[in-house]
Amino acid sequence: MKHSGAKILFIATVENHILNIHMPFINYFKDNGYTVHVATNLGARRDEFKEHDVICHQVDFSRSPYSLSVVTALKQLLRLMRAQNFALVHVHTPVGAFLGRLAARLTKTGPVLYTVHGFHFYQGAPLINWLIYYPLERLAACWTDGMVAMNREDLQLAQSSLLRRNNTVYRAHGVGLSLDEYRISEKGSRREKLREQLGCKDEDTLIITIAEFNKNKNQIQLVKALQQILKRQKNVCLLLVGAGKQELRLKKLAHKLGVGKKVMFLGYRRDIPELLHISDIFALTSLREGLPRSVMEAMAAGKPVVATDIRGHRDLIQNNVNGFLVPINNVAQTSEAILKLITQREMALEMGGKGREIIAPYAIENVLKEMAAIYNTFLPDTKNQVCGG
Repeated sequence: MKHSGAKILFIATVENHILNIHMPFINYFKDNGYTVHVATNLGARRDEFKEHDVICHQVDFSRSPYSLSVVTALKQLLRLMRAQNFALVHVHTPVGAFLGRLAARLTKTGPVLYTVHGFHFYQGAPLINWLIYYPLERLAACWTDGMVAMNREDLQLAQSSLLRRNNTVYRAHGVGLSLDEYRISEKGSRREKLREQLGCKDEDTLIITIAEFNKNKNQIQLVKALQQILKRQKNVCLLLVGAGKQELRLKKLAHKLGVGKKVMFLGYRRDIPELLHISDIFALTSLREGLPRSVMEAMAAGKPVVATDIRGHRDLIQNNVNGFLVPINNVAQTSEAILKLITQREMALEMGGKGREIIAPYAIENVLKEMAAIYNTFLPDTKNQVCGG
C-alpha cells in the first residue's frame, strides 16, 4: 500500500552529490507516494530538482568543518525540521551528515539514516583525521538510527561498538549503476568520430581518468607515470575528465614534464559511457575513496583498471584479475602496470571481461532492493513493496 502525504528529507553538502547519485532512491519514495525534500547547497543545477518534482531547500553548507558557515547551516536545518514533519531523514557527506543528525536530534526528528560514502578516518589516514573526524562520528552515532556502509573497511568500523547503535549497521553495494548504459555496441557507437574530435588515432592507446581535480584525486601520479610510459610507448594519450582547483597546476606539471600534448583536459562531461568506450585503460590514483563510481563505470564498460591500493578500490579491483592495485605516489609501479596492459592486449581484454562479472552485484536494480529493505525497517508502511528501477 502506498504511503500518501509523508515527507522524506535527503541532506548532502552539495547538489551534485544528490543529483548524480541519489535520484533513483528519491524516485523510489515518490513512486511510493512520499513527498521528497532535499536540503543542500544549491547551484547551477537547482532547476533539475523542480523537473523531478522534488522540493529543494538552500542550506549554506561548506565542505570544511572549520568554516563559520556551519552555524548558519545548522540554523537553516533547524528551521526546516521545525517547519516540516519528516518521516525519515537520510543524510550524506561528512559535514551535511553531522549537521543533519544534530538538527534532527535537537528537533526530535527521525528516524535518521546515514549513508557512509567513506569515513575520513581509515587505515593509513593522517592522525589529524582521527583526532577530528572520529570523535565527531562517535558523537553523531548516538543520533543515528541506521548506518549504511559502502565498503568492507567502513563496515567494520561502523560495526565497532563505538560507532553503531542497536546493531543497525547495513552494507549496500554502492549507490548502484545502470550497467546496460555502459555496454555500448561497436555498431551503435561513434568511436571513430569521437576519437577524431579528440585528435586521437585508432592505433593510439587512451588512458582515461574521471575525477574532480583536487589533491585527494591525485592526478599528479598519473601525469608523472605518463612521462615514463611515453619513453617506451609513443602512441599513448591521457584523458583527464573533470574540473576543479588543481587544473592549472596539472597543466603546468604536464608542460614541465614535456607531456603537455599527450594530456587532454576534457572538463565536465555527460557522455561518460562513450568516452569509456573509446578508451583502452581506466586509472584512478586517489589518496582516499569510499567506493568510487568512476571505477564502477569503467568496469561496467569492460575496461581494465589501474588504481591505488586503498579502501574502496580494494572492494572493486582484484589485483591481477580485473586490473592492478599500485601504491600511492609510486610512479614506477603505476607506469609498469599500465605498460603491461598496453603491451599485453589479450590480458587487458580478459581483465575487462572479469570486471564486468565482478561489478554485476552493484547493478542499480540490486542496490534499490537492498536499500528498499533498509528503508522498510524504518518505514513499515513501505513493507513488501517492490523497489522499481
